Amino acid sequence: MVLSFVFGVSGMAINVDPSVLFDAANEDRKYAPYAMAMLPVALTSFGYHHSVSSMRAYYGEERKAKYAILGGTVIALALYCLWLISIFGNLPRHEFGPVIEQGGNVDVLLKELDAVIASESVSKAINAFSMAAILSSFIGVGLGVFDFLADFFKFEDTRQGRTKCWLVTFLPPLVMSLLFPFGFIVAIGYAGAAATVWACIIPALLALKSRSMAGGDQGFRAPGGNAMIGAVILFGVLTALFHFLAMAGMLPAFLG
Repeated sequence: MVLSFVFGVSGMAINVDPSVLFDAANEDRKYAPYAMAMLPVALTSFGYHHSVSSMRAYYGEERKAKYAILGGTVIALALYCLWLISIFGNLPRHEFGPVIEQGGNVDVLLKELDAVIASESVSKAINAFSMAAILSSFIGVGLGVFDFLADFFKFEDTRQGRTKCWLVTFLPPLVMSLLFPFGFIVAIGYAGAAATVWACIIPALLALKSRSMAGGDQGFRAPGGNAMIGAVILFGVLTALFHFLAMAGMLPAFLG
């Protein structure tokens, strides 16, 4: 995955055209309103909450887990920004129309990039990275879901118990991905609304509840006080609201 990303993105990065990246040909550049519809997908893409308990168990200490999560998120954000710059710096905005019509289908994106990327090997590397990125998301999410289902179904920590948990965790999404190869793109948008509950609202309420209990000021404590808790809840509510407004066609949508 790393090799395909480095080879594919470097092949595009050296050909980034600033005029294409900043859409210089379009005098009416107003893209900020589209950010509202992006929030649910961004929350899902950078959501790490499903792995918090697993990370805590692996590292054995809250602060080590915190730095691991923070570092991993920053690395992912940096690579994502590089990916966006490489894509938007090569493909003009008006050529995103067919990609948007197909719901962000990677195959359509690659076909559009073929017109601006001369190297076939770079195109293949981008395709390999895209597939690997989707596959790797199963691993990250599966880590947290595995531990959750093991606890929920009371599976024993034995080879037989872990095998059962593995099947329950990975078999349903495997079947769905085979039946709907590009359903991942659609599902991640809907997952954004659900993620606002388990990634923003519930953790914030749990923190608020724990601080009101006896001994709640002991051990690890997230910074920002109650103001930060309120801000997180507000962010979750707004993100869910934006998702449902986008579903209803009430938010600005870029069509290419």
